[in-house]
Amino acid sequence: MAERDGDEGGTTVTPSAEFPPLDPDELRALRRIGDRWRNARRGRPPGADTLPVDPTLRRHPDRPAPTRFGRLAPIAMFRIGEPDELVATAPANLPGSRLGRATTRLRRALFGPPLTSAAVVYERMRKLVALPVLSSDLLSSVAYGPEAMLAVLLLAGSGALGLSLPLAAGLALLMIAVGVSYRQTVAAYPHGAGSYIVAGDNLGAGAGLAAAAGLMTDYVLTVAVSVSAGIRAITSAMPGLAAWTVPLGLAVIGLLLAGNLRGVRAAGNLFVLPTYAFVVALLALLAVGWFRAAGRGFVPVAPPPVPAVEGLGLLLVLRAFSSGAVSMTGIEAVSNAVPAFRPPEWRNSRTTLTWMVAMLVLFFGGLVGLIHLSGLVPTAEQSILSQLARVTFPSGPWYALIQAATALILLLAANTAFNDFPRLLFFMARDGHAPRRFLHMGDRLAFSNGLVALTVAAAVILVAFRGHTEALIPLYAVGVFLAFTLSQAGMVRHWRRRRGPGWRRRATINAVGGTFSGLVLVTAAVTKFTEGAWVVVVAVPLLVLLFRAIHRHYRRLHRSLALHPPPGGPAPGPPVVPAPPPATGPAAEDEELPEQVRHLVIVPVARLNRASLRALAYAASLGQPTLAVHIAPEEPEADRFREQWRVWGDHLRLETIVSPYRAVVGPLAHYLEALHASRADLVLTVVVPEVVVRSRWHRLLHSRTEQRLRTALRRLPGVVVTSLPVHPGG
Repeated sequence: MAERDGDEGGTTVTPSAEFPPLDPDELRALRRIGDRWRNARRGRPPGADTLPVDPTLRRHPDRPAPTRFGRLAPIAMFRIGEPDELVATAPANLPGSRLGRATTRLRRALFGPPLTSAAVVYERMRKLVALPVLSSDLLSSVAYGPEAMLAVLLLAGSGALGLSLPLAAGLALLMIAVGVSYRQTVAAYPHGAGSYIVAGDNLGAGAGLAAAAGLMTDYVLTVAVSVSAGIRAITSAMPGLAAWTVPLGLAVIGLLLAGNLRGVRAAGNLFVLPTYAFVVALLALLAVGWFRAAGRGFVPVAPPPVPAVEGLGLLLVLRAFSSGAVSMTGIEAVSNAVPAFRPPEWRNSRTTLTWMVAMLVLFFGGLVGLIHLSGLVPTAEQSILSQLARVTFPSGPWYALIQAATALILLLAANTAFNDFPRLLFFMARDGHAPRRFLHMGDRLAFSNGLVALTVAAAVILVAFRGHTEALIPLYAVGVFLAFTLSQAGMVRHWRRRRGPGWRRRATINAVGGTFSGLVLVTAAVTKFTEGAWVVVVAVPLLVLLFRAIHRHYRRLHRSLALHPPPGGPAPGPPVVPAPPPATGPAAEDEELPEQVRHLVIVPVARLNRASLRALAYAASLGQPTLAVHIAPEEPEADRFREQWRVWGDHLRLETIVSPYRAVVGPLAHYLEALHASRADLVLTVVVPEVVVRSRWHRLLHSRTEQRLRTALRRLPGVVVTSLPVHPGG
């Protein structure tokens, strides 16, 4: 407990993150604006603010009932909460159309019923579930990490394979150093987000975004590499399926998406058994293999002779070391997912991380040693883990069981990315560096938008590289070790700034992990640059630029929409209606007080029928200056419409615009823009009559000019567009 420096507060991952609170300055401004509102409304007559309906839907004598367009009574959609508030019930989530309701039922059959926001606490994972969910990527990497290291050593001939043992020992030390470093990260940052938050807090926003970009590329590649490696394990046992590598991979990615859309806890329960099955299978393989090696006195079998194609030098050894380091991908998963654990989150996550690192060191070291003793070399036809299983279990069902468990863990290893990628996007969106839609939790309390984004990106990578694991692995190490390096460097800065008890020891541990991670990063980026690592080297700065552009947009938007106190103090008495200001007055979109708003209601009228007359009646009922606008294709039609307008009574001012090129939307939009430019203080409220048809195929019979008009007008500043629907009978 003494090592923990973070607070024990709750998690920041809640559905309410979409609605950040106001800062103190905005609260003070809001109070002053409210004072102005209160003073402005003092002279209103008694009962002026009385509503004609009961907003709680329970005391009014005219209770809601089903209608032709809404067959479910609205009263059934809500219940009364406390204090005297409405709470939407599950039926309120059903769409109104028959097709929409059918789609919703199908989605719930696939992903489960919706969960309430209060259930977010119960969707957390206990350690025995979190271990397989978060370790599947880390543990599955031992199925291809040792092979990637041996494949590089084999370039110097079969005689160089003996270096695999000291390299494995060095990698084991690196695994332990990075694992201990992340244990400290979890204690210091118990709210999760790992490398992104650590680097951003201690090294600056740029370092945090670089770490996030590295992690994002790592997560996308995790899905692509894990799925392609799993498909390869299947095709190693059944070569006839090799031609279906890409379709099978896409199907697996789709299944992973469907499983994770069911929610964190449901996805964890789905993936528990395959991970534990792989652990048991690998333990059995290591136990039997090492027992047989002990029977022959640990004398290694000579590997088949392979001629050297490169000289054995320091650069080759470093390449082999960095290739074997891909076995560490996923070690940061726990630090990113601390809020997904049950309380106490930080303690449970550190325990889970310790188990993961211990199993990783055991499996990686045990496999490399056993491969060396068995004299195996990588081949294109069969994975080296498959070869080891065949040698260890030459008969019986054990080989098939090990391959099945390996294929499952490799396919499901991508689930770690499905768990962490959306969560990373959540933290970035909370800080304004990613689209805010990634803050939203779906009806199963999963980050649905982040899951879909990961699925699309991984599917594109899988198709682009045709599911070849060897082509994807060179891209793999750069992003993840960039995040490792920045995270550990950030932790060194963290301890130096805080200087608590034992800070030197902690800083030394993080410095060792950061140094080794930086060595792997530089080696992988340099030696594998031409093999494909250049993609990540180029992608990371481009992603950082994208994140900064998103942040600039949100910062400008916040400055534009933030609350500011009105000029002067609160009005001392009833408001005095001011004279209309000149055209150089404040823009209409800067108004925050009722007395500042000056209206002009505009009704576009194509022809005089029930829809347009209803829109005119609605506009006139608002008691504001109203202007009707008619777009005519030629002068004779304009004259005819003006005559019809006089027959109606010429109750409102009419402006006709002749459009000789027969366009409607463009001339009207430019006309309104000109009106607004002449009086920037006016709020132009455009009432668009819209005929709503019941059947979807009926829409094909209409031009839908109303929708195009609404889309064009929405872009104009100082213009409010409201649609007045008219439902034809029959």
